[in-house]
Amino acid sequence: MKTLEQIRDRCLTVPLTVSWYLSDIGHGRGLQDLFTRQSPQRLKALREHAIAQSAVSSNRIEGVEIEQSRIGTVVFGHPALKDRDEEEVAGYRDAIRLIHESGSELPLSEETLLALHRLSRGQIWDAGQYKDKPVDIIEILPNGDRRIRFRSVSPNETPAFTRSLFALWADQFRERDVSPLIVLAAFNLDFLCIHPFRDGNGRVSRLLLLLTCYHIGIEVGRYISLERVIEENNERYYETLQLSSKGWHEGKHDPWPYIGFLLFVIKKAYDEFEERVGSTAAPRGEKTALIEAAIRQRSGEFGVSDLQDACPGVGVDLIRKVLKRRKGSSVECLGRGQSARWRNLN
Repeated sequence: MKTLEQIRDRCLTVPLTVSWYLSDIGHGRGLQDLFTRQSPQRLKALREHAIAQSAVSSNRIEGVEIEQSRIGTVVFGHPALKDRDEEEVAGYRDAIRLIHESGSELPLSEETLLALHRLSRGQIWDAGQYKDKPVDIIEILPNGDRRIRFRSVSPNETPAFTRSLFALWADQFRERDVSPLIVLAAFNLDFLCIHPFRDGNGRVSRLLLLLTCYHIGIEVGRYISLERVIEENNERYYETLQLSSKGWHEGKHDPWPYIGFLLFVIKKAYDEFEERVGSTAAPRGEKTALIEAAIRQRSGEFGVSDLQDACPGVGVDLIRKVLKRRKGSSVECLGRGQSARWRNLN
């Protein structure tokens, strides 16, 4: 919650690279409505694939791995689980399905947090319970020595810190003083620094990433595994977390390396989503209907570029064709040439 406190107190200046990520993600969000209406069968396959990848990747980051031949059975079947690793993968699958099914209706709360930990940890004795002993992040040096890299919040303070984290999220979500994407990443960093559980903090942080994405209207995690993108950039994940956690307890840390990393993950997921689905042909007339709907929503003057922003993935030639066809009946052209402005007559 130290990062969210910095946001609350307006102590952060957004770096240029983060602004670029915000812009790219904004474009990706614009593609959601278009793509989700184009090929439901294709998206169904992506959803199932994402669940499997998420359950396997998130656990593999923590050293929990199951046999390749067992993945489909464990994730999509109802098998007799062979060992503890399979139990944890199956539990993560249940947690991620809960988030996908509930979306933003699943509240960001302490109760939800404990429920996600309980699901993702399976039948372990302290599933759904806060740590009762100090949990420090240990770094193993090249010579084999061990040193404490980060001291997490003490067990006695953990419940209060966690409740404060959710309260600050609610305040910032309501106020919208900064981009919700920055708040989302700050929330995730603060959760990892609190480190409220004996084990499973990393996996729960990734479940919270998916859930907070739903709460701010980012649904790419339904189709592309955010956990798999994190795993593919594992070294950067740990490096940025180390950089951003230094000085966290005193509120003197630099949160931008980790915030930038999470925004990079979301951007990469949107890039892959566009690559996989964007080439799928839209149903006949779908793009024309999208343009016409965008025109109807315009209350003042507008240009072709405004319609391009409202209709991601639609070519400028088709936009001009639709405007030309509607000229005089429902729209009026206010000038000449490609930079001409238009006005809705309805």
